[in-house]
Amino acid sequence: MAQKRVALVTGAGTGIGKAAALALLEDGYHVALVGRRAELLEKTAAESGASERAMVLPVDITRPENVRAIFARVKDSWGRLDVLFNNAGMGAPAVPMEELPIETWRAVVDVNLNAMFYCTQEAIRIMKSQEPRGGRIINNGSISAHAPRPMSVAYTATKHAVTGLTKCVSLDGRKHDIACGQIDIGNAATEMTERMTKGVPQANGSTMVEPRMDVRHVGSAVLYMAKLPLDANVQFMTIMATKMPFVGRG
Repeated sequence: MAQKRVALVTGAGTGIGKAAALALLEDGYHVALVGRRAELLEKTAAESGASERAMVLPVDITRPENVRAIFARVKDSWGRLDVLFNNAGMGAPAVPMEELPIETWRAVVDVNLNAMFYCTQEAIRIMKSQEPRGGRIINNGSISAHAPRPMSVAYTATKHAVTGLTKCVSLDGRKHDIACGQIDIGNAATEMTERMTKGVPQANGSTMVEPRMDVRHVGSAVLYMAKLPLDANVQFMTIMATKMPFVGRG
């Protein structure tokens, strides 16, 4: 009998997390669906047509005790963890940096960086001690891990920090057979990018409608990264709408 493959996806109720969770479930993974809103996670499970392999875990992952509890539940229920997709994230209103409320800054750091670190710690603890040993951690970076949009200091700073986390996990995980890579996504068609269809601020001061791509392509890319044998790794992948303003001068 083939070994059970187990994944945990944060932010699995909408957008990129949902697309990745559906791709993993379709491929036969057991998937823990983590997010804040139970009804959205339930919808992801139902849409997959494989709800018997889906575990709905509504929780606030900015609280370390909650993170410990959900990872313990996955291990107790399914015995192991092969893939963590650290996807949950949030942005902030586009305001001048000096006007950004400190509480907003802290909220973005808490979700985009702190929660990702808490999940990573728990995943490593499971992966390094299970048999067969090891696993894979995939972090959602963003085009903002490379280049900022105007008035995006909290999001951009945390996404640059994700790159540092990815590199450290990739280095420190080697001895435990833990691979770590990062997927940087540009303009996937989700609720978060809906505003791009009406026009968003550009670096030169103009406002422009930007092309988007089907979010299912991101799900397929995450699945590709997840399924590699542990002696191969996609360290960084950028998947983006072909004609979005990123490469060159926009």
